[in-house]
Amino acid sequence: MRLRYIELFHAVLSTGSLTGAASLLNISQPAASKALQQAENHLGFALFSRVRGRLQPTQQALLMRHHIDRIMREMYDLQRLSANITRPESHPLRVTCTPTLAQVVVPDAIARLGKVYPGTIVELYTQHSAVMCESLMLRETDIGLTLQDLSHHGLLQQALCHGNIMVVAPPGWWSARELARPLPIGELAGQPMIGITVQDALGNMLQGHLAKIDPAPRTNVWVQTYQLACALVARGGGLALVDPFTARCSKEPLQMRPLKLQLDVTLRAAFRSDNPLNTVQRRFLDYVREFAQGLLAVGAA
Repeated sequence: MRLRYIELFHAVLSTGSLTGAASLLNISQPAASKALQQAENHLGFALFSRVRGRLQPTQQALLMRHHIDRIMREMYDLQRLSANITRPESHPLRVTCTPTLAQVVVPDAIARLGKVYPGTIVELYTQHSAVMCESLMLRETDIGLTLQDLSHHGLLQQALCHGNIMVVAPPGWWSARELARPLPIGELAGQPMIGITVQDALGNMLQGHLAKIDPAPRTNVWVQTYQLACALVARGGGLALVDPFTARCSKEPLQMRPLKLQLDVTLRAAFRSDNPLNTVQRRFLDYVREFAQGLLAVGAA
């Protein structure tokens, strides 16, 4: 099936008419009608039937739809990739990071970079770790900052700093003496907790450790973000386990203690293996490392 037939088929599926498909493809309606007829003659079966003035896909067309959609997504990705490859060598510093890191560390690093390289244009995007690989591999961004392991054959990773899992609690939950020491995980037994449904390596490991506690913590509320967990904790909802950056950047009135557990949280920088970091990018990561280590050191003091 020729590519122009695939594009027309997808356009008709999207618009429901030949007129709409012709407009989408920037061709005339007679040209779209002729191309559709040629495609059906080539395939040996009809792709659409007219129902109440709209074109409806036939059963044969529906069987092909999933593959057509996939091909068009890959074509779109190819267009994005080729557009980014042809950008000038002096492209801006393009960084993607998780929402938490966009609130702490990264803004300070960008501000410092602007003083040293005032002519540098910075593009900052917030993405969850699951979509960072795609953004980096399509050359839409150059550096990814995350607390997850982005294992990908086309990416290199650099550990910038390590921190502890933090236990956050409502104000007044612990005494000053208790706040001065890490919290053994066994002390979470039977405690009310806010559960976090994040499906990542860190979340899975934490759930594995919590499952070994007897009696198990009492979890009646589950949320999808660490930030929301902090908001509920501050309002007396119980305890929660969060990464150190979320704990530090939260505006909620919280108490926090490191969890006494051999489980580090690692801030990682990821970048393409075929694109060595330039001077500006390396300096930016130096600043991210400096501010991240400083933030965690203040929290540990």
